[in-house]
Amino acid sequence: MRLLLIRHGQTIDNVNGDLGTVVPGPLLTELGQEQARAIPAALADEEVQAIYASTMQRTSLTAAPLATTTGVAVEILGGLREIGAGIFEGKSDKDSVRGYMGTIISWWQDSAARIPGGESGDEFFARFTEAIGQVAAAHDGTVVVFSHGAAIRTWASAISRNIDEAFSRSHELPNTAMIVLEGSPAEGWIATHWDGEPVGGEALDDPTALDPTGDAAG
Repeated sequence: MRLLLIRHGQTIDNVNGDLGTVVPGPLLTELGQEQARAIPAALADEEVQAIYASTMQRTSLTAAPLATTTGVAVEILGGLREIGAGIFEGKSDKDSVRGYMGTIISWWQDSAARIPGGESGDEFFARFTEAIGQVAAAHDGTVVVFSHGAAIRTWASAISRNIDEAFSRSHELPNTAMIVLEGSPAEGWIATHWDGEPVGGEALDDPTALDPTGDAAG
């Protein structure tokens, strides 16, 4: 199957650099809405079988224009939500960002490590992989999954046979950027595409935003 993992459109948390992972979370900014509206044209050549989003409203709002254009309803899966920030929730200071992102990066060596007050790597990988497994069990073509910066980068880079830690850390994933995986849970996954800008193009990026879950970490 062909799995299109798309990060949600911009929210005020992305502008301010806040770690916001609690459901339902904020709405999209005006730029975020514009980013979402650009997605249908960007995916016009894709034969979309299904569209999924997390329980956080920014993903379903980002998915809405594509759903309207294709006539494919958005299905919600809780396992696609963002990696919980725990004690760092709502914070944007350097120590908090380092504590959150540093723990996530450490999962390359120790997936049992836990974000204080939040998830361990093992817990995150289990619930996100289960969600993708449900998607793969229902579809064998092209599926669009709207999720979150840390969740997409972490899961896609760990599950892909052709991506390593250095690649994951050095490649950004701005709002509405896309990672494409091809394969299946049984056969494994290969990353065939990783956007460094929104799918609608560089003009929809916001280089002034403080965005720890989308910025390069190395």
